[in-house]
Amino acid sequence: KRVFRQLWIARINAASRGLGLSYSKFVAGLKKAQIEIDRKVLADLAVNDPAGFASIFAKVKAALA
Repeated sequence: KRVFRQLWIARINAASRGLGLSYSKFVAGLKKAQIEIDRKVLADLAVNDPAGFASIFAKVKAALA
């Protein structure tokens, strides 16, 4: 279970850094935007649906601005 959590965080971090935010700032933005998606789903979106991840990322970035 712990290994999967590390894998999910690594995938989310890679995707969010590719779009311009670190993992920690991205997660803080999720909370600020009141988006409640767990790490497993976010990691799956980052790998299998980059457009979907980018739309969530845009909402997070707007919440942080």
